[in-house]
Parts: sequence; C-alpha cells; structure tokens
Amino acid sequence: MIYKRSSALFAQAEQVIPGGVNSPVRAFKAVGGTPIFVKEAKGAYLYDEDDNRFIDYINSWGPMLLGHAYEPVVNAVVEKAKKGTSFGMPTEIETQIAELAVSMVPNIDKIRFVNSGTEACMSAVRLARGFTGKNKIIKFAGCYHGHSDSFLIQAGSGAVTFGSPNSPGVTEGTAKDTLLATYNDIENVSQLIAANTNEIACIILEPVAGNMGCIPPKDGFLQALRELCDTNNILLIFDEVMSGFRLAKGGAQELYGIQADIVCFGKVIGGGLPVGAFAARQEIMNHLAPLGPVYQAGTLSGNPLAMAAGLAMLKAINEDHELFNRLEAKTKYLHEGITKVLAASNIEHKINRVGSMISVHFTSEDVVDFESSAKGNNDTFKKFFHGLLNAGIYIAPSAFETWFITDALTYQDLDETIAVIEKVAKTL
Repeated sequence: MIYKRSSALFAQAEQVIPGGVNSPVRAFKAVGGTPIFVKEAKGAYLYDEDDNRFIDYINSWGPMLLGHAYEPVVNAVVEKAKKGTSFGMPTEIETQIAELAVSMVPNIDKIRFVNSGTEACMSAVRLARGFTGKNKIIKFAGCYHGHSDSFLIQAGSGAVTFGSPNSPGVTEGTAKDTLLATYNDIENVSQLIAANTNEIACIILEPVAGNMGCIPPKDGFLQALRELCDTNNILLIFDEVMSGFRLAKGGAQELYGIQADIVCFGKVIGGGLPVGAFAARQEIMNHLAPLGPVYQAGTLSGNPLAMAAGLAMLKAINEDHELFNRLEAKTKYLHEGITKVLAASNIEHKINRVGSMISVHFTSEDVVDFESSAKGNNDTFKKFFHGLLNAGIYIAPSAFETWFITDALTYQDLDETIAVIEKVAKTL
C-alpha cells in the first residue's frame, strides 16, 4: 500500500504536536514506520488519507462495539448538537443515561460522568481514600488506568517494597503510596497487604487486562481479591474502561459474578465520544461533593453530545439480546482461524481471548501477567503488524494491546483476515 499523504501529514504534525501525535502509541514507535492518518470510517472499516481501506481491529481502542458511524449514535449526536453543544448546567439526558447504566450494571446505585477513563480512575481512587481514610493503593504491573500520577509506577526491588516513579514528573511522594502487585498472583497481593496493615485504601485492577495484551483472570483470582478486601477493609475497584458494556451488559462483574466496590467506565459508555464514569453503591458515592467531603468536578462532565452518544449506544446494547453471543462467536471464529494458520507455519504463539477481546502473543509460554507478556518476540510482532497493515488489516501498533472485535465485522471480513495472516505467517 502507498502511504504518501499519511507520511506528509505526519511530518507536518511533528512540527506542532509532540511526536506528531496526541497519544504516544499512535506514533508507531513500537513497530517502526509512519502512522496512517484516518480520513473516515464506516462499519468495520477505516479509510486513510491515501484512500486505503483497512479492516479495523482496534475500533478506537474499544468504543466502536457496533461499528464506526453507527447510525443511531450519529443521529443522536447530530440532533443534540443542533440544540447546543455545551451548557455547564444540568440536563435531563444525564439522568436518563445514568438510570440506564445503573439498571444494566450489578451492584451500583449511583454514577458520575467525567470526560475520560483516566479521570474516572483518578476520581475513583480519591473517593476510595476519602471513604476509608487510608492513603495507599495497590495496582498491578501491566494494568493501565490512565496517566494520573498514582498509576505511572514501576516495580520496586521486592514484593513488599514501595513503587518508584515510571515517568519524570511523578514525585517519589506519590510513588510511595502506590504498591505494585503481580497480576493473577494472589499470594503476592496478600504479602503487600500484610506488610502495610490498615494503610491500604483500595486495590484497583482491570478485571480482564487489556494493556499487556488480553489477559483473563485465573480461576478464583477475582474472588480471592474480593475476600482479601472484605477481610482487610479495602475497597475493590474494577477498571472496566475496556470491559464495561463490552464483555456483558454488566461488564466483568456480571461475567464473573464478582461485585466490586467502585467501577470505572469509559469507551463504550460514550459511544465513541470522550466520556468516563465511575459508580458505586450509595454509601460510597454520597461521599462525593456536593453531598460529601470528597471533591471532584469537571466543566464539561455530562456534556450533552457525549451523553446523547452514550445513551444511544447503551440503548442499542440493552435491547439486543443476541449481541454478546454474536461477538463471542465471531471472536472464537477468528481465534480458531489464527491458531490454525500460525500452527501450520510452526510459529510459536499463544492467543488469549475473553468475549470480544483477543490478543496474539509470539511466545511459547502462557501469558498470565506482565512478565510473561513481555517475553513475546517483538521482532516477530513488528513483521506481523506491518504484514497485516500492508494487506489492509489494522491491529494495534503494539504487542501489548488487545484487539477489539466489533459486531460490524462479517464472517467474510474474518475469513479475509485469516487468509492474510496465513500469507504473512509464511514470511515470519
């Protein structure tokens, strides 16, 4: 494929935008080459500025569950925009989407809308600290909760040491209150709790990880976390920015039958517009201002365009009783097809899949946490990525990101994808 216009646009963007992009992974640093610039999208397809068509497997990193330019969402936004784009005052539609979300998700009474998943997770941690009166948090290596200071922490020297900043600009004071655990390792979490008795406000995690590839929780892991939190007066926060309304109507809580204390949302809940939200039972949410002492605010929170998009999306999900079965079937079909062609070429790989989230890891080991994910062959992934890209298949330009399946994909699209992977596999 020819990317002449994309290359020119990237060079132009680099002059006025750091790295030429407004989010680092878009820059193709992990895979090399020049990012493509999208002109438009429809259904399961992207069209770049050079008029190349791509079958899309990132879907704006998750929100496009029903496909790009989904007509009910587009119509809702257009009609709402005609009446004004922002007021900074309450609107009825905020209550309507809140009522619908609360009815769909287990174990939440109230929800507050913000502008991003980062903001939702940051606010959830602040609320947990305010509610419990404790300062420290536990997060897991490889789980990404946005770029708030508390979350940009790498491992220390041992299982019970403090984290250290993983980015310049994050202070050691912030880092000392963030404890880093190993995903799917409940003993490691127990050690952290024992070493910091009565100091931990919350444990935050992606119940299905999506930022080290798709990594499901081991059997019993989420339940064991729930029990540890109950025993030690710790709040359990599920970051369902990716999994919320994607893995089930009620997200991972419904899928695994585990109740979190606070749940964070983004992506699907906004129908593709910038939205985040956090929710909990009433006694926790009532600690937020103006009812309680924990302050959180946002000028554009509950923006009417975003609320219109999200409401249209949630209504479509709630009314389609076969949606998640279709998504599961399509993702399984893709999984089985990729497995067959990679195995035929004797390429070491592991595929993880939960619902409509899936990832391919070029390793012989099971991928269960960040350490095992990092052992994947990145050189093979780079060749794999560019082979697919040049044949019109767009996956995330990073080995550490999940693929997101959309209902707009047809089985013909899936067969085309598998056929391309079969050809690419012979070159790896």
